[in-house]
Amino acid sequence: MTRQVRDVNGRLWTVHGTLTWRTPATEDNFEHDVAAGYIPGVVMLSLILVLAVVLVTWTPDDVVVPAWLLLVLLLVALFFPARWALRRPWTLVAETGDDGDGEPTERWVGTVRGYFNARAEIAKIAKNLSADSQPSFEGALRPIN
Repeated sequence: MTRQVRDVNGRLWTVHGTLTWRTPATEDNFEHDVAAGYIPGVVMLSLILVLAVVLVTWTPDDVVVPAWLLLVLLLVALFFPARWALRRPWTLVAETGDDGDGEPTERWVGTVRGYFNARAEIAKIAKNLSADSQPSFEGALRPIN
């Protein structure tokens, strides 16, 4: 997600967001930010698959499972992975200018959680930039020196 926005002073800003796969550690959740890695997820997924195979193999032959029940079970199984993917943090960056070395002269960075929140925040930042000469201090972005 990248946008080019011109502010009231005529400067061209680049506003973009990138998906962050790991939740950044902050002061609020530092003590609770203990990641055990991917091993617990793999163990739980394999346990669920083993239990599903056992359920299918032990089902008597005269039991008829309706197709809508399988669809509901599939949707329930996909709900939490889809929610996890949609709630990943996004790093938003607004930058402008060039100091001669290719680095921006002004850079604002912030983090929001969720794809739809990131899109809405980028639209709000673009609107603020077109109306003012910098992003709003009330938004997710903070200036970086």
